Amino acid sequence: MLRLPFVPMVALRFLREGRVQTALILAGITAGVAIIVFLSVLMAQLEASMIERVLGSQAHVVMRPLEEANQRALPQAPDAPAAAASSVIEPRTQRLRAIDQWPQMLALAESLPGVAAASPLASGPAFAVRGRASRSVAIMGVEPERYRRIVKVDQYMVRGPFALAGNHAIIGTDLADDLGATVGDKVFLRTADGRNDMLLITGLFDMGVRDLNRRWVFTSMKMAQSLLDIAGGASSIDVAVTDIFSAEPIATRLRQRSGLTVESWMTTNSQLLRALRSQASSNDLIRSFIVLVVALGIASVLVVSVVQKQKEIGILRAMGASARRMMAVFLLQGALLGLGGALAGIALAALMLAVAAHFAASDSIFHGASLPVATALDAAAMALLVGLVAAWLPARRAARLAPVQAIRS
Repeated sequence: MLRLPFVPMVALRFLREGRVQTALILAGITAGVAIIVFLSVLMAQLEASMIERVLGSQAHVVMRPLEEANQRALPQAPDAPAAAASSVIEPRTQRLRAIDQWPQMLALAESLPGVAAASPLASGPAFAVRGRASRSVAIMGVEPERYRRIVKVDQYMVRGPFALAGNHAIIGTDLADDLGATVGDKVFLRTADGRNDMLLITGLFDMGVRDLNRRWVFTSMKMAQSLLDIAGGASSIDVAVTDIFSAEPIATRLRQRSGLTVESWMTTNSQLLRALRSQASSNDLIRSFIVLVVALGIASVLVVSVVQKQKEIGILRAMGASARRMMAVFLLQGALLGLGGALAGIALAALMLAVAAHFAASDSIFHGASLPVATALDAAAMALLVGLVAAWLPARRAARLAPVQAIRS
């Protein structure tokens, strides 16, 4: 028969003798760990869903030419008329401008660490006309191979592939409804300065954002450059980064090295960023309260165990068990409670997620939800650490019991 070493044998015996207390605290730890894991996965899914809805159709960082600024007039002579001395400075009307030496700026963006992809864009306003219908649109001249690395536009296509050549155009489903057009029809594009061309609709997309579906018209880069009168130019450069929360530091480096106007999604979508941070803070607060409750539960059970087992502790000490070994007994109990509750809690959380994913709708945040291994390992490590910390004071108390006093009491 296999005999366990002294410390695990005594620890397991103490836990066995207090079956009711052990079962209750294990149930509490299981529930706590399950809630923490379930909430962590829920918050991660919610964050991913929010980011996908907002950033799924836009670049993480955008580089544009500097805006033209007005210059104040030189001071007038003392004898100048009052009307000449007082001038009203009005904002300069912004015109469509191209980025100077945009291929070099594109190479600069692609060379920075943390940048996943970069794509030039020739964009500007125009009118889409078909029959008597006319709509204000935004021309989006792109290089398809580069642009699909910025926006996963292929997954938004509802008809036709995302391929552009010659006079081909891809429009949104809402714009198609407004114009009464579909794939195979032609649409007339006219810019403010009188340039125009007839384009063939070869695809329809649905970004999930009505404004984009009504305004964006994708064309080839050359077609957009011709319509917008920026031959060979790019009005902006879209950049995708590997870590979306590093977008602002990367935008700062690009701004310093390029001299262009560079904005990240963290600036243009500051409300989303605040919402994500508030969500993370709420999750951390809830987890802290649950961890505190679990720690107090483990500590209270082990304190009661020390009181109940004073006589046994005294006898063991009298038989030669050192204070360090008695302390190890109760620390091991805390670790076993934490680890056992963690394993059961992880299993319960996985079951809850599986049930939620099974009954969730296709557009629900639980659709396709699963328990990441990293989350499970973090929960197990946290529960083990909490068990050890919570057992520290009861273990010290057990170690300090004098053998004669413990047996007498």
